[in-house]
Amino acid sequence: MVQPTPSEADPRSGLWNAGWYRFARALPSPNFGPRPTQAEIDLIVLHSISLPPGEYGGDEVLRLFTNALDWTAHPYFAQIAGLQVSAHFFIRRDGQLWQFVNCDARAWHAGVSSYRGRDNCNDDSIGIELEGIEGDEFEAAQYETLSCLCAAIAQRYPIQHVAGHEHIAPGRKRDPGAGFDWPLLQRALGGLPRCFPPPSAAAKTA
Repeated sequence: MVQPTPSEADPRSGLWNAGWYRFARALPSPNFGPRPTQAEIDLIVLHSISLPPGEYGGDEVLRLFTNALDWTAHPYFAQIAGLQVSAHFFIRRDGQLWQFVNCDARAWHAGVSSYRGRDNCNDDSIGIELEGIEGDEFEAAQYETLSCLCAAIAQRYPIQHVAGHEHIAPGRKRDPGAGFDWPLLQRALGGLPRCFPPPSAAAKTA
């Protein structure tokens, strides 16, 4: 299956060109699939990633999501060799935004997961990766891009929940971690307390 690219999709006015966000750099990934029939896209899942861990600014994440990473280029890559994953979006430390999968399609970011009484969160969520490591803090430019992106997603899809990978796969995943400022994002999006994890799970810690 080949996902439609922005140039192939029907042009639309406004923020979106079908499931492609107009203000993101498009780099289509082969790692995607159709969503189940009747899936309601009502969840945004936030992640953190850097390759190698703790190193920023390279193209390794872009290569990972497009199956082009050289597994021999760094010792860490041997641990993830052959991994085929994707997210819908990736936000760099400077706020630059990339999109890999049409939001109407299913990206491979959540893995084994459960949230708001439903399993398999890939089926009905949009995955956003932030360049960073779990437990560390993120940049102001990333929050600015993230808040604009979440607001745009909520204009197109019936979003009811925003959660971290740590909330949909507790015990297995810990990102984006304690360094992520959930109250800041909540304020930027105008509150919407029902959309966020409980304060005990979402509170930022030192």
